[in-house]
Amino acid sequence: MKFSIKKLCLSLGMVAAVAGNAVADGLPDPGVEFSKGNTAVVITDPQNDFLSPDGVTWGVVGKSVTENNTVENIESLMKAAKAEGLPVFVSPHYYYPHDHEWEHEGSLEVLMHSIKMFDREDPLSLAGFNKSGADWLERYKPLINDGKTIVTNPHKVYGPETNDLVLQLRKRNIDKVILAGMSSNLCTESHLRELMEQGFEVQVVSDATAGAILPGLNAYEASLVNFRMIANAVRDTKTTVKQIKDL
Repeated sequence: MKFSIKKLCLSLGMVAAVAGNAVADGLPDPGVEFSKGNTAVVITDPQNDFLSPDGVTWGVVGKSVTENNTVENIESLMKAAKAEGLPVFVSPHYYYPHDHEWEHEGSLEVLMHSIKMFDREDPLSLAGFNKSGADWLERYKPLINDGKTIVTNPHKVYGPETNDLVLQLRKRNIDKVILAGMSSNLCTESHLRELMEQGFEVQVVSDATAGAILPGLNAYEASLVNFRMIANAVRDTKTTVKQIKDL
């Protein structure tokens, strides 16, 4: 049987139309119906090294962060969630001295370690942590350090396979996730993929994230394609905040 791109596109368009959610790209748009008790906001890496002009990656992510209004949008999501009683989870990224002894690393791992991104002096000490690149963005501290936000173990590469996020979500009977944070094509996308594989429904907030822009490589644009193909829904902050307030 000959493969026909045209027929495939028409078929996908028909599926979307039947579901009542046809969009411009022809793919189905399942959406997520949120409810209190089983929905949470998950934020990846809301840390200075990504989101502060003083962070070590600002030179490559700053343009995307600024254009998306990422800092403000992440804050809006957390504030809306807390106002409506939705739990907020933060999945951070930390590197300790022993992590610099790894024998093999991927491209971005080599870069992150070389620029001392997310470095902490010790896993059991906060010495030198305050206002470091690994620390929370200052404006987020009242929201994250309120005694209610669940801060997971650090993930070590990009996804939550190396931390306890899934355990923490399941222990609270959470099966629907509103996902945002940094950076779009690395930690955020990796969290999306694993959460989907684990059976969660996930909505990605498209402008509450951002990515690196390098010569010939626009990480944010690349992530949007994968978000659209993998997630149950992709919505902007304004829409998502309204969804939360309407619960």
